[in-house]
Amino acid sequence: MAYWLLRSEPDAYSWDDLVRDGETEWNGVRNYTARNFLKEMAPGDRALFYHSNTEKAAVGIMEITRAWQPDGDDGKWASVAVRPVEKLARPVTLAAIKAEARLAELEVIRQSRLSVTPVRDAEWAVLLEMGR
Repeated sequence: MAYWLLRSEPDAYSWDDLVRDGETEWNGVRNYTARNFLKEMAPGDRALFYHSNTEKAAVGIMEITRAWQPDGDDGKWASVAVRPVEKLARPVTLAAIKAEARLAELEVIRQSRLSVTPVRDAEWAVLLEMGR
């Protein structure tokens, strides 16, 4: 199983929207690096749902339920299906992430503009520790 962090602006699509919908297509990603990460995802992988811009915090855990498929008419972009698994007891803020030495190499810090990034196993454990 692999771990990921997927970012969305909460005023566009939030954790509460995902819970209400029960599942969604994670689409609209228009960055080649982020697209390549989507293509690496497999059913059963887990991802943190991260509210970007206003809140800047991981707020829940999702499961990838379907591998990538083309997103858009030209076929060069990708999307995956996700479902909610668990809301974090405490949002894990970007400030808290930056303050945690064990997360110094986390991609959301190193590549802050990417909406899809991998999370290493040890980082995932730390993030869950912080959110639970």
